[in-house]
Amino acid sequence: MVRVGLVGGSGLEKLNILEHSREIEVSTPYGPPSSSLYTGQLGPCEVVILSRHGRGHTIPPAQVNNRANISAFRELNCSYIIATSACGSLREEIQRGDLVIPDQFIDFTRRRHLTFYEEFEPGKAIHAPMADPFSEFLRNLLIREAVELGLPVHPKGTVVTIEGPRFSTRAESMMFRTLGADIINMSIAPEAALAFEAGIPYAAIALSTDYDAWKTDEAAVTWDEVVKVFNENVKHVIQLMLNVINQIKA
Repeated sequence: MVRVGLVGGSGLEKLNILEHSREIEVSTPYGPPSSSLYTGQLGPCEVVILSRHGRGHTIPPAQVNNRANISAFRELNCSYIIATSACGSLREEIQRGDLVIPDQFIDFTRRRHLTFYEEFEPGKAIHAPMADPFSEFLRNLLIREAVELGLPVHPKGTVVTIEGPRFSTRAESMMFRTLGADIINMSIAPEAALAFEAGIPYAAIALSTDYDAWKTDEAAVTWDEVVKVFNENVKHVIQLMLNVINQIKA
């Protein structure tokens, strides 16, 4: 049976979608993951759910133990990882409530552990080829099912991941647009890089909640706005995950 890992991001800390669920604790060589994990049945797959920021959303982005989180999925033999995240839009056409299925990332984090390799074995240097960091198989499933559901979806986009927890200045937001980023968040790049190293196909569903700080004709993003828009549209993210998992076969 295929086992799929789900990373619940902001607004999805307490997913309750599994049949016959049970809570498990996983220890890893990198310390404890962000939360205990729930595992159970969902359609044809066994699913493992982890809350990126803890179930009470108590872990700031820079303090998330991404290595432990990805390692926990690896130790539980997950074949795929699907992550969710709120994001800010850096493009007029990506509106509040739209979904983006990223195909590229730009990593602007500074304090994260971005590799499992603290040192190389003699003669065995590991440099992950990350030109295309997201799983095309999962991305294609997500895009197809989003279209089937009639959801407002952008089939590709470059996500820039910043350190956080603060939001961007207007100058930073404009810079990220100039660099070619389409959306901005605080989570996806380190997860994607580590999942790639771990050999687990990874894709993300990014829900646009705001316009960051680049639009001068409206107020800049606030956390209250992010939560409000996410809560209004979270049902679309959950339905998309359910549909995709039901399409994954052994």
